Amino acid sequence: MNVPEISVNDLAKKLLDGAFLIDVRELDEWITERVPEVPLIPLGEITDRLVEFPKEREVFVICRSGARSATACQFLRSNDVNAINVAGGTLAWIASGEAVASGPS
Repeated sequence: MNVPEISVNDLAKKLLDGAFLIDVRELDEWITERVPEVPLIPLGEITDRLVEFPKEREVFVICRSGARSATACQFLRSNDVNAINVAGGTLAWIASGEAVASGPS
Protein backbone atom coordinates (compact mmCIF):
# COMPACT_ATOMS: atom_id res chain seq x y z
CA MET A 1 0.00 0.00 0.00
CA ASN A 2 1.31 3.40 -0.98
CA VAL A 3 1.14 5.79 1.99
CA PRO A 4 0.87 9.57 1.45
CA GLU A 5 3.50 11.71 3.15
CA ILE A 6 3.80 15.27 4.39
CA SER A 7 6.97 17.28 4.99
CA VAL A 8 7.69 18.63 8.46
CA ASN A 9 7.42 22.18 7.09
CA ASP A 10 3.92 21.53 5.77
CA LEU A 11 3.01 19.70 8.97
CA ALA A 12 4.06 22.70 11.07
CA LYS A 13 1.59 24.86 9.12
CA LYS A 14 -1.20 22.30 9.54
CA LEU A 15 -0.55 22.04 13.28
CA LEU A 16 -1.22 25.77 13.57
CA ASP A 17 -4.68 25.03 12.18
CA GLY A 18 -5.33 22.21 14.68
CA ALA A 19 -4.16 19.16 12.75
CA PHE A 20 -4.33 15.78 14.53
CA LEU A 21 -0.83 14.33 15.06
CA ILE A 22 0.08 11.08 16.84
CA ASP A 23 3.57 9.84 17.77
CA VAL A 24 4.00 6.05 17.48
CA ARG A 25 7.43 5.67 19.09
CA GLU A 26 8.08 4.09 22.47
CA LEU A 27 7.66 6.06 25.70
CA ASP A 28 11.40 6.48 26.36
CA GLU A 29 11.91 7.99 22.88
CA TRP A 30 8.88 10.26 23.26
CA ILE A 31 10.10 11.57 26.64
CA THR A 32 13.53 12.40 25.20
CA GLU A 33 12.27 14.69 22.42
CA ARG A 34 9.03 15.20 20.55
CA VAL A 35 6.82 17.62 18.71
CA PRO A 36 5.22 19.72 21.47
CA GLU A 37 1.78 18.59 22.64
CA VAL A 38 1.75 15.47 20.46
CA PRO A 39 0.12 12.47 22.17
CA LEU A 40 1.78 9.06 22.23
CA ILE A 41 0.26 5.82 21.01
CA PRO A 42 3.13 3.34 20.57
CA LEU A 43 3.03 1.30 17.36
CA GLY A 44 2.40 -1.92 19.30
CA GLU A 45 -0.76 -0.45 20.84
CA ILE A 46 -2.42 0.88 17.69
CA THR A 47 -4.62 -2.14 17.04
CA ASP A 48 -6.03 -2.00 20.58
CA ARG A 49 -6.48 1.78 20.46
CA LEU A 50 -7.90 2.16 16.95
CA VAL A 51 -10.99 3.94 18.30
CA GLU A 52 -8.76 6.88 19.34
CA PHE A 53 -8.06 7.72 15.70
CA PRO A 54 -10.72 9.94 14.10
CA LYS A 55 -12.09 8.80 10.76
CA GLU A 56 -13.59 12.15 9.81
CA ARG A 57 -10.30 14.06 9.44
CA GLU A 58 -6.67 13.63 8.43
CA VAL A 59 -4.44 11.91 10.96
CA PHE A 60 -0.73 12.69 10.76
CA VAL A 61 1.59 10.02 12.15
CA ILE A 62 5.19 10.56 13.25
CA CYS A 63 7.97 8.36 14.60
CA ARG A 64 11.76 8.76 14.73
CA SER A 65 12.54 8.66 11.01
CA GLY A 66 9.35 7.70 9.18
CA ALA A 67 9.50 3.90 9.03
CA ARG A 68 7.30 2.95 12.00
CA SER A 69 4.86 5.72 11.19
CA ALA A 70 4.57 4.41 7.62
CA THR A 71 3.71 0.98 9.03
CA ALA A 72 1.14 2.58 11.34
CA CYS A 73 -0.33 4.51 8.40
CA GLN A 74 -0.73 1.33 6.37
CA PHE A 75 -2.70 -0.29 9.20
CA LEU A 76 -4.77 2.83 9.87
CA ARG A 77 -5.58 3.35 6.19
CA SER A 78 -6.71 -0.28 5.94
CA ASN A 79 -9.13 0.59 8.76
CA ASP A 80 -10.61 3.67 7.07
CA VAL A 81 -8.44 6.27 8.83
CA ASN A 82 -7.01 8.94 6.49
CA ALA A 83 -3.48 8.54 7.89
CA ILE A 84 -0.57 10.53 6.46
CA ASN A 85 3.07 9.75 7.25
CA VAL A 86 5.43 12.52 8.38
CA ALA A 87 8.46 12.22 6.08
CA GLY A 88 11.72 12.02 8.02
CA GLY A 89 9.91 11.83 11.36
CA THR A 90 11.06 13.51 14.55
CA LEU A 91 14.63 13.69 13.25
CA ALA A 92 13.46 15.86 10.35
CA TRP A 93 11.31 17.93 12.71
CA ILE A 94 14.32 18.67 14.93
CA ALA A 95 16.57 19.38 11.92
CA SER A 96 14.04 21.88 10.62
CA GLY A 97 14.45 24.01 13.74
CA GLU A 98 10.86 23.62 14.93
CA ALA A 99 10.12 23.65 18.67
CA VAL A 100 10.80 20.43 20.59
CA ALA A 101 9.42 19.26 23.93
CA SER A 102 10.94 16.73 26.31
CA GLY A 103 10.20 15.11 29.65
CA PRO A 104 6.95 13.60 30.87
CA SER A 105 3.80 15.35 29.73
